[in-house]
Amino acid sequence: MTAAAVGRIEGSVAEAAFADAVALLRSTAVAPVDRRLPLRYEVPGPAARPASTAAVGSGDGPLARALADQAAGRVSAVELAWASLDAVDALDGPLRGMVAVDRAGALAAAGEADAARLAGRPPGPLHGIPITVKDVIHVAGLPTRAGSAAFEEHPTVDAAGVARLRRAGAVVIGKASTHEFALGVTSPQSRNPHDPTRIPGGSSGGSAISVATGMALASLGTDTRASIRVPAALSGVVGLKATLGSVPTDGVVTLSWTMDHVAPMAATVADAALVLDVLLGDGRSLASVAPDPMLRIGVVGAASVGAEPGVAGAVAAALDALADAGARLSSADRPGGADLALANAAGLVVSRCEAATIHRAMGLDRSLYWEEVAEQLRMADGLLATDYLDAQRIRAQLAEELLAPFADVDVLAMPTVPIVAPPADDFARHLMLLARNAIPWSFVGFPAISVPCGRVDGLPVGLQLVAPPHREDLLVAAGRAVEEAVRP
Repeated sequence: MTAAAVGRIEGSVAEAAFADAVALLRSTAVAPVDRRLPLRYEVPGPAARPASTAAVGSGDGPLARALADQAAGRVSAVELAWASLDAVDALDGPLRGMVAVDRAGALAAAGEADAARLAGRPPGPLHGIPITVKDVIHVAGLPTRAGSAAFEEHPTVDAAGVARLRRAGAVVIGKASTHEFALGVTSPQSRNPHDPTRIPGGSSGGSAISVATGMALASLGTDTRASIRVPAALSGVVGLKATLGSVPTDGVVTLSWTMDHVAPMAATVADAALVLDVLLGDGRSLASVAPDPMLRIGVVGAASVGAEPGVAGAVAAALDALADAGARLSSADRPGGADLALANAAGLVVSRCEAATIHRAMGLDRSLYWEEVAEQLRMADGLLATDYLDAQRIRAQLAEELLAPFADVDVLAMPTVPIVAPPADDFARHLMLLARNAIPWSFVGFPAISVPCGRVDGLPVGLQLVAPPHREDLLVAAGRAVEEAVRP
């Protein structure tokens, strides 16, 4: 089954957002004034990766249970695939989380996985696990439309991340919806699985929907500014973004060469870590990292400014529960409000200028683009080269400065999104606020995770944790501790 591309969606605040971003950039002094341009952006900080703590993954999420059930003969890969396909049939209609479903391909791959197990061949770490793939990531044999009526490709080769997941035994159910060209954080054409009058978040909105509803046990998405963590928070799943450059982006419709990340979503931290282990392919076993409630956690007060009371309360309650379990909480001065504003402004300029360059080369009919997406590109087309270059220099400055808090804490904590999922008929007004707390960490490339930490009137709230570069193990340890602390 395939679905037609979404038509043009109206509504935009891009012009005002760009004007504010450029004004802030032009009033900000880069320090030192002769700071070099990071022509090849590299994440600063420690490159050492901690050793694995065990040989196999662990956890109590549905993905981990599916692996255990297959090993024990309680369920087959074909049965798992059918469960996902049945969920798509039963639930996706009003949610619009899937744009292409490969029923025959999924069942064939699941059958091959079952045959391999019967033949005694050792299973991969994701043997028989049904996954979805965001529709900016190539899957051989399925169209890539990037959520746009103006674009369509028919890849014959999997993206690098998809190939790694398939080699590990994963079964691709289909393609998940995305904000057009991943250029936004709302996915307004789709609906929140907890309230279909609201957005799921974006740009990996369909990925979040598929995991939250059981259409898949994991999903592969992208995060350039906030696109894994925002929909994870608004839709009540886990989104885990590794250090920039850790997961290959080959085979992805590029948004921003220097900011794009490929990352997983899953129902629990351990499940997301199982998928990330495969994507990283560097020998770590993040899924085996145990919960650690004794970590030093820096609470970023500036990230709660302007938060809805219910969201602030849910985050505070989760942090109090962590403190009761032994965590050492302290206030973190960085990032402050000025850091968040500057990272958002500079990140907007870098990502959208790079996107505008790509879209100019693509030569597509922009009259078919969503109003908000077309306006972002139009505004970026008109920016000065010096604005882009200064934004990159500010990026290098911020990356160095935002390492400082980690001298005293293991992870930083803050609301992933300061509000719950907004109504679908009012999405444009919330574009900048939704991503405010998430953008800095994609901009500087630090690893970050969003973990569900409570609900407000039935709508999920996410707690974002950030670690130093290449310390994804700290995110898993802290994230699993959050899950234990807030578990009813």
